[in-house]
Amino acid sequence: MIRCLAVDDESYASDIIAAFINKTPFLELVGTTTNAFEALNLVQEGKVDLVFLDIQMPELTGIQFLKICGGKCKVILTTAYPEYALEGFDLDVVDYLLKPISYERFYKAATKAQQILMPVAPVQQEVVIQQVVLGNDFMFIKGDTKNKFIKVNYEEILYIEGLKNYVSVYTATQRIVTYQALRELETELPQPPFYRIHKSYIISIEKIKMIDGNTVYINDQAIPIGETYKEEFFKVVREGKKGG
Repeated sequence: MIRCLAVDDESYASDIIAAFINKTPFLELVGTTTNAFEALNLVQEGKVDLVFLDIQMPELTGIQFLKICGGKCKVILTTAYPEYALEGFDLDVVDYLLKPISYERFYKAATKAQQILMPVAPVQQEVVIQQVVLGNDFMFIKGDTKNKFIKVNYEEILYIEGLKNYVSVYTATQRIVTYQALRELETELPQPPFYRIHKSYIISIEKIKMIDGNTVYINDQAIPIGETYKEEFFKVVREGKKGG
C-alpha cells in the first residue's frame, strides 16, 4: 500500500482527495491537514510515500514544500492555477491535477505513482493477476490478506466494474475489489448470464430491472451501454438468453 497524505489549506478540498484515496485499493490514507508544516514533519519522519499537495497555501507554498522535502516522498500537485505546472514538473512531481478534480483523473495520477513506488517485476506479475479463481457456478476472489479468499456465487453477482487493472464485484450486500483486468474475466465468465455491455462493465443479464435507451438499470444503479457493445447486447436481449 502507498501511504498518502492530502494537504490543502481548504479542508473541503483535502476531504475530496481523502475520499478518492480511500476509494483506491492500492492507496492508504495517512491523514489530511491544512498545515503545510505539519505535513512536512510527517514526510521528514518517513511516514508518507505520496503527498497530494496544494500549491497556493499560506506560510509555505507547495513549491517551497517541494524544495524543502528534498525528494523524501513523491508529490502530486493539486491546484486551480495551471501556470504552476511547468515549475512543478521541473521539481520532479509525479503529476499535476487541476481543480476541480475528477476521480478518473485522480486515478490516472495515482497509477503513475504506483508504477514509480510499487514496480512489479514480470515474474511477480504472473502471480498478482491470479486474483480471481473461477468455478462452475462460483468464483473465489482474493481478499486483502495473504490467505483470504471470498467465495461469491455467480447468482449473487449484479455487475462487475473495471478500472484499469482492478475490478469491483457488486452483489446486493457487498462490493469486493481485487487486482484483475476486466478483459480477463470477460473471456472466462459464463455467457449467459454475464455479458460485457461497456468498456468498464460486465453485467448479469438476470439482474436487469429495466433497459431505457442506452442505459441498463440493476437495482438502483444506472449502467451505460457502450456503442461498441450495443448491437450484440440488444441481440442477446431480443433472443431472451438466460443463465442456467
